[in-house]
Amino acid sequence: MTYLLELDCIGKRFGDNQVLHAASLWSTPGAVTYLVGRGGTGKSTMLRIATGAIAADSGYVRFDGTTYFRPRLQRLAHRSLFYLPDRDLLSRRLAVRQQLALTRRLLGQASGGVSEKEAANQLGLTALVDRRPGALSVGERRRAELAMALVRNPRCLLADEPFRNLAPTDAEAVGHALRFLARRGCGIVITGHEVTWLFNVADRVMWCTSGTTQDLGTVADARHHWRFCRDYLGVRPLEANELELPAAINPHQADKDVHHA
Repeated sequence: MTYLLELDCIGKRFGDNQVLHAASLWSTPGAVTYLVGRGGTGKSTMLRIATGAIAADSGYVRFDGTTYFRPRLQRLAHRSLFYLPDRDLLSRRLAVRQQLALTRRLLGQASGGVSEKEAANQLGLTALVDRRPGALSVGERRRAELAMALVRNPRCLLADEPFRNLAPTDAEAVGHALRFLARRGCGIVITGHEVTWLFNVADRVMWCTSGTTQDLGTVADARHHWRFCRDYLGVRPLEANELELPAAINPHQADKDVHHA
């Protein structure tokens, strides 16, 4: 299989704390990978290494066929990688409309990207585009950040904790936006602890635990993985004839279009 983004044999130590050793992560076009794990197991560290925000002690990052031992976000961004960190991405000084336009001007628009107006409309932001981020709720700011991604239409999106502290209506809009991008070929990696929402957006699950990562396969496979269910979910694994968790959103409907929040 050809990966759009691949991290392999990643090791990272902070002082005396060996956070990662021989950890791997990959993303394929058109699929959402959920990197799941308890706090402090290295999920955000993996994404920060992938973007060059911090350097790995060992291992490498490969993006779009090029290997990097210390990637640089600016270079990757111009090769169509979009990073949504777990902190505010938006400038406090500019209105949402200005930031959507700036995204297009600085990064360009990949084939299939939507206009600023359409992105705002799809994320339910039409009445809010002339506001600055300080006048928006947490969920509205997150929707504005996803609108920036829709304008850019990246080949790869790394989103750290995209569902954190969101109301259900905001979470649904974010879920639809992620599936919208995936349907257009974007390879997506997401983290977070909102398992129901994330399971219903993801195509594959990778478990970050004990300093390394394990590919659990599909969401259905993860729900039947006994050690993951016991150690992370705190439940028994599903039997073969049992149903999955009820969907927070319908991923098949989400693949059709992005809806208003």
